Amino acid sequence: MLHYDSIETVSRRIVRRELSSAELTASLLARIDAVDPVLGAYAHVDAEAARATAARLDEELAAGEWRGPLHGVPIAVKDIYADAGQPLEVGMPSRIGAVAAETATVVRRLREAGAVIVGRVHTTEGVYGEHTAPFVAPRNPWGLDRWVGVSSSGSASAAAGGLAFATLGSDTGGSIRMPSAANGVTGLKPTWGRCSRYGVFELAATLDHVGPIARSARDTGIMLEAIAGYDPLDPTSLSAPVDAYGARSSGDLSGMRIGFDADWALGDVSETVRVSLLRAMDVFEGLGAEFVPVRFPDPEQINEDWFVVCGVQTAAAHGAWFDRHEPSYGSALHELISIGRGTSGIGYQEVLQRRETFKGRVARLLSGVDALLIPGLPYEAPPAADTVRMGAQQLAEVHRYTVPFTMSQVPTITFPIGFTEREGLPVAGQLVGAGCTEARLVRLAAAFQGATDHHARHPEL
Repeated sequence: MLHYDSIETVSRRIVRRELSSAELTASLLARIDAVDPVLGAYAHVDAEAARATAARLDEELAAGEWRGPLHGVPIAVKDIYADAGQPLEVGMPSRIGAVAAETATVVRRLREAGAVIVGRVHTTEGVYGEHTAPFVAPRNPWGLDRWVGVSSSGSASAAAGGLAFATLGSDTGGSIRMPSAANGVTGLKPTWGRCSRYGVFELAATLDHVGPIARSARDTGIMLEAIAGYDPLDPTSLSAPVDAYGARSSGDLSGMRIGFDADWALGDVSETVRVSLLRAMDVFEGLGAEFVPVRFPDPEQINEDWFVVCGVQTAAAHGAWFDRHEPSYGSALHELISIGRGTSGIGYQEVLQRRETFKGRVARLLSGVDALLIPGLPYEAPPAADTVRMGAQQLAEVHRYTVPFTMSQVPTITFPIGFTEREGLPVAGQLVGAGCTEARLVRLAAAFQGATDHHARHPEL
């Protein structure tokens, strides 16, 4: 099935002239027409522009010009990335009809790398945690009645359902990782600042991470290689060299040391997650990796502090817009902004101090290992009806393995490690690394995927 092929596979076929970008794009657009009415991943499809771009890229290739592995490959972007002349509604009722006046740096870089952007996928209101009417949550291809995840829900649904070969998501508290885990795809949350945030709709500046979602680790690496790097338009972006994230490497992990906190990783998780994680450890060990017992810093307080940091920064980002459009805001985003506006300067400084202390402890732990292995989520995707308005306990559960690493700003990669026996729902593992170790994380996850077939399984749609 062409629509489930990897970027690497279709790119090779394009280069060999076995498949043109125009043919690949037409095939994907037909797939979107047939399947997206069921999944509802796309907010906007620009078929005409996609076909024109594909035709132009085919002409370039015929003239001997090849831009790289994304040349002629159709992808989608989350509806938070500005693209001049395209809609930029961000799932907000107050922004219906909004059109971008500029183009985000990462979108421009994807085009420069030869990607064909076929459309924009849905997100939650304001990139937070709730789909607000008239916008509707996309569906999970593995179970249409199951949770699809949070703000990168459209990105993960499209990737899992074969509606894009990769997508651009974002992560502020888990929005690359939760949807990737729930939809059985691979998501790479880079180090904060590894990718420019210029032209990206802001939720919380120091928590927002730009990153890709795809169906394999190597595909996320190919995407990251195209978009990473310093951008003068975003002075907070990192100037560290861009690695060959998508490079092929052997599956030999000899000498690699993976940290594992058994109490934290295996406590209060579903039986399927526990068994799948233990089996994943066996696979890594079979590839030559060594597991090292570690003790992760208690994240309970930092997970609570996330709401304050996110609330204050979101309140600052929305500013006067919120004052003018407050009645149109959904309850979740409204509540978050209220938290931010109600936080004192002294209270915020206390939270920031705890955050810096926590970041230091995490950095110290990760300096002694090549990666840390933990679950992506503590359980498989729950029924969607149970997640419409999450209570404190459920929020704590889904944030357990995500928020600590947006607060500490380090990179992670999330990937499927098994499936539930009865429903066939995916469960996920997550590898966490020290700052700017994305290439190592991709290598580890790619080695695992080379020895297993969880990422190669696809829903029947």
